[in-house]
Amino acid sequence: AFSMSDLMRLVPAVVMVLAGALITSAVPSSQSPSRILVAHRGASSYAPEHTLAAYRLAIEQGADYVEQDLAVTKDGVLVCSHDLTLERTTDVETVFPDRFVLDAKGQRRWFIADFTLEEIKRLDAGSWFGAAFAGERVLTWDEAVAAIAGRAGMYPELKGPEVYRARNIDMVAVFAAAVARGKLDASTPIRGRAPLVIQSFDEQTVRDLAKALPNVPRTMLIGSEAMAERWLSSEARLRELATFATDIGPAKQIVSGNPSVVTWAHAAGLTVTPYTFRSADTGAFADVTAEMRHFFDVLRVDALFTDNPDKFPRK
Repeated sequence: AFSMSDLMRLVPAVVMVLAGALITSAVPSSQSPSRILVAHRGASSYAPEHTLAAYRLAIEQGADYVEQDLAVTKDGVLVCSHDLTLERTTDVETVFPDRFVLDAKGQRRWFIADFTLEEIKRLDAGSWFGAAFAGERVLTWDEAVAAIAGRAGMYPELKGPEVYRARNIDMVAVFAAAVARGKLDASTPIRGRAPLVIQSFDEQTVRDLAKALPNVPRTMLIGSEAMAERWLSSEARLRELATFATDIGPAKQIVSGNPSVVTWAHAAGLTVTPYTFRSADTGAFADVTAEMRHFFDVLRVDALFTDNPDKFPRK
C-alpha cells in the first residue's frame, strides 16, 4: 500500500502528465498517430505564395495546416504577405512607381503599412511567379479564413511586429480582434487538432499572444544562432520557454545540428515544428521526401513546414 509520503512524491508526476495531456490536445503531438504537414505559404513550390491559388492547392495536396504570414495595411487591415514590402511579389513598382521609401541601404521599398487595402488590391500578386497566375491578388486574413477554415487548420505568423511597434501599431491587438470577430479561438478542432496555431520570431509577441489568446497554441520561431543559444541550449531554457509557448519552430539546421533539442522540448511539454523543407534545398538527402522522413523517423519532430505538400511522407 502507498503511504501518504509516497502519494505526495507522486503528485508532481501526476501534474506533469495532466499538463502534457492538455498541451497535446491543443497542438501537434509526438504521440499523435499522424504526422503534421504545414504548407509553407501555401503550396509555394507550385503557385505564388500566399495567393488563393497556393492555398487551394495546398489543401488539395493534403495539408493539415496552411500558413499565412501577416502584415498590416495603412488602414489597419491584416493581409497575407511574407515580406513587409510589396516589390518582390507584386507589380507595385509599375502601379505606384513614386510611392517608395529608401531603406538604410538606399534601396527602394514599398511598405505595406504605407498603402491602404484598396490600393493593395489593385496589384497583381501572381505574374512574378508565372503567366498562368496573372491577376492573383493579395489576400486579406479574412479572405484566407474563408478559403481555408473548415478544410485545413490555419497557422499564421505575425511578421515584423517590432517594425509595427515603431509605427505605434500593436499587431497582437489587431490580430486578437480579428480572431475574436471570427470566433476562431473557439472553433471546432479539425481531426482532433487545434484549428488555429500562431507563430512569431519575436519573444515579446509570443508572450503577448499567451495573454491575449491563451486558448490558442503558440509557436516560438527560432532561426538565428543567438536565438538558439538563448532558448535551445538546455532543457532548463526550454522549460522556461514553455511558460509562454506551446511549440518551437527551429530552422531545420538547428535541429539536425543538435538533435537533443527535440528530446528536451518534449520533456518540457513542447512540440517541435522545424522549417523549411523544399525540393530546391534538400542537402545530402536524395529528395525532400527522404529529408522529411528523416526528421520524423530519426529526429522525432512532431510537424514541419514544407513548400511541397505533395511530397510529404505520411508513413
